[in-house]
Amino acid sequence: MSLWLFRLSALVAFPFLTYNFIQNDKVGLLAGLACAVILIFVEVVFKKLRLIKIMIFLFGGIMGYFVYAFFDHCVFRMNIPDFTYYWDKYEMWVQVALVSIGAIVSVIKSRDLEGLNKIGKHLKVIDITAFIDGRVVDLVDTGFLSGVLVFPKFVLDYLDNLANSKDALERAKGRRGLDVVARLQEQTEVPVRITNKAVDADTEAERIIKLAQGLKAEVVTLDFNVNKMGAIYDVVVLNISDLATALKPVVLPGETMSLFIMKDGKEKDQGVGYLDDGTMVVVEEGRKHVGKRVEVSVYSILQTSAGRMIFAKVK
Repeated sequence: MSLWLFRLSALVAFPFLTYNFIQNDKVGLLAGLACAVILIFVEVVFKKLRLIKIMIFLFGGIMGYFVYAFFDHCVFRMNIPDFTYYWDKYEMWVQVALVSIGAIVSVIKSRDLEGLNKIGKHLKVIDITAFIDGRVVDLVDTGFLSGVLVFPKFVLDYLDNLANSKDALERAKGRRGLDVVARLQEQTEVPVRITNKAVDADTEAERIIKLAQGLKAEVVTLDFNVNKMGAIYDVVVLNISDLATALKPVVLPGETMSLFIMKDGKEKDQGVGYLDDGTMVVVEEGRKHVGKRVEVSVYSILQTSAGRMIFAKVK
């Protein structure tokens, strides 16, 4: 609310000041209104820019001015009358052009400092769980994951810390994650970029989502919390676990299948077997067939948050 009051005040105050103290006519009003619009435009633009962008913009402008000063010095030293005449005539335009070009080019190329030269939906930010899981490599190899893979530097640092942990399990996860990073960098089908862009957030999930939001990218993960955070920040999340669930073979009640009964079930006379994708099948009257392959008939399917469970009877 206070921001809009500031903008409204600027639109009223500038024309009032220019009309009463500079030029008492329509030109004064228009000049004041133009100043107010420019001020509001600068405020809106600077609000959207990060400090590093502003610094890079100023640096580029300064470098452009140095180029102009170099040319001016060369013209002065050469002392060619005709050339000096035209230089003096268009010197101001050359100065403005070089400063503007330096500032614009520096902003355009500033993404290279972050390891990125583009933004958009073609970018896929990979989070920690996707690196540790490793199936992202298979998605890339089979062509199901395209675009540009973005590796956040803070994620790579976390994997490195895990790899050097004293805990054996954490050390194994970290080394597996770093191995996946190396394999993705070696493949040539999908380009890989590492970004040093820093993001402040309370949790790792929020940190990944905010990074993706700034890059207008998607997130590849296995963490359900990232899904929920993505819904809050309006970021597309590609959850590999959801993909794996969607690709499980469809089994309908009444279908028959050949199943190897691996162990006893929890209830009396139950046996338990597994499909190729790991789906558990509970077989009524299957205990006496443990260690054997039998024909079973599906009569019920239960879908839970933990996965799919199938109930069947020995045919």
